[in-house]
Amino acid sequence: MLPKDTKWNISFAGCGFLGIYHIGVASCLREHAPFLVANAKHIYGASAGALTATALATGACLGEAGANIIDVSKEARKRFLGPLHPSFNLVKIIRSCLLKTLPDDCHKCVNGRLGISLTRVSDGENVIISQFNSKDELIQANVCSTFIPVYCGLIPPSFQGVRYVDGGISDNLPLYELKNTITVSPFSGESDICPQDSSTNIHELRVTNTSIQFNLRNLYRLSKALFPPEPMVLREMCKQGYRDGLRFLRRNALLEACVEPKDLMTTLSNMLPVRLATAMMVPYTLPLESAVSFTIRLLEWLPDVPEDIRWMKEQTGSICQYLVMRAKRKLGDHLPSRLSEQVELRRAQSLPSVPLSYATYSEALPNWLRNNLSLGDAMAKWEECQRQLLLGLFCTNIAFPPDALRMRVSASSTSMEPAVPQHPPGLPPC
Repeated sequence: MLPKDTKWNISFAGCGFLGIYHIGVASCLREHAPFLVANAKHIYGASAGALTATALATGACLGEAGANIIDVSKEARKRFLGPLHPSFNLVKIIRSCLLKTLPDDCHKCVNGRLGISLTRVSDGENVIISQFNSKDELIQANVCSTFIPVYCGLIPPSFQGVRYVDGGISDNLPLYELKNTITVSPFSGESDICPQDSSTNIHELRVTNTSIQFNLRNLYRLSKALFPPEPMVLREMCKQGYRDGLRFLRRNALLEACVEPKDLMTTLSNMLPVRLATAMMVPYTLPLESAVSFTIRLLEWLPDVPEDIRWMKEQTGSICQYLVMRAKRKLGDHLPSRLSEQVELRRAQSLPSVPLSYATYSEALPNWLRNNLSLGDAMAKWEECQRQLLLGLFCTNIAFPPDALRMRVSASSTSMEPAVPQHPPGLPPC
C-alpha cells in the first residue's frame, strides 16, 4: 500500500463486456479499503473501464452497475448475431443505464478527479477528459470512450463539438507508467490487480499500454470481450475481480501497518534508558496492572452476567443430553447382541434328551458304511450296552415291553443280528 503522505491514482483498463471484473475489484476496494478510493488523486478509465471509474468516483451503486452489464449481455445474446445485430443499439443502452444510475450532481464531485480516455478522430491522438459542465457531458464522455467503430456504429459521437471514439484504441490503461498508479485489468499480465493464471509462458503482448500474457485463458477472455459469455460466467468474473482485489490489499497492506507514528512520546519511549527503566519496574507494575485490568473486565462483565450464565447453563444441558443419548444408543445396540449370544451358548451346552437310534445313525452314514456287516454288529452292541446301563440306573416297577428298548433295523440287518435275551444275565428283573 502506498504511504498516506503520497498521492496515488487508480486506472481501469478497457475490456468490453469483461468490465464486470472491474465491478468486483471496485466493490472490494470500496468495502475493505474505502480510504484508498476516497483519497485517490485521480481515477482513470478507458472504454468499459471508464464506466467503472465513473461509478466509483461518483459513489454510484456498484451492484446496480454490475446488474446492468449482465442485463446488456443477456439482450445481446438473445439475437442471432449478438451485439452485431442491427436491432442492438449499445450506445443507447449505455446512455440510458448511466442516466438511471448516476446521481444528478455527479459532475460536480468528479471534476478534476475523474479522467476518461478518448481517441480523437481527426488525428488519432489520446485525450483525457477531466472537466464536465453537466451530467449530460459526463454521460457523453463515457459514450465516446466506449464507442467502437463499426461495432457500435459508423458515425462517431461528439463531445464539446469534437468527434471521439473508443479511448482504448490510443491508451487502454491511462497513466500506467506512473509508479503511484494502481492498474486494474481483467487480463493476466503485469497489472497490479489482474488474474493470476498458472502459466509458465513468459511471452507478453502489450496492446495500447495494457500488459496481456500470451496464454489460452487470455485468448478466451479476448474472445468474450466483444461477444459476451453466459451470465454465470460473468458472475464468476465479478467474483474473481473481488478476490484479486482482496489479494492485492493483503499483499500491500503490511506496509502501512509497519509504519510507526513519529511523535514525541513514541520517540522518548524508544530511547534506551527509558526502555531499561521500564523493564526494571515490571515486577512492581505488573501485579498492579493485572489487578486493575481484572477489576475493569469484571465491572464490564457484570451487566452480561445473567445472560452469560443462562447461556452456559443451556450449553451444559445440551452437552449432557447429547452424552445421555449417545449412551442409550450404544446400550441399545449391544444389549440384543449379548442376549442372542447367551441364548446360543445355552443351546450349545444342552444335550439331546433322547439317545439317537441306530436307524438315525445309519441314515446319516454313507451307503458303503451302511452295508458293512461289522459296522452293523458294532452299532448293535453299543445299543445293548446303553440299554443295560439304563436298566441298571433307572430301574422302576414299570414293566417294559419286550421290544420297547430293542432297536428297529432293516430286514437285512435283523436277519444277521444274534438273538438278544430279554433280561441281561446277572441282573434281577425290575
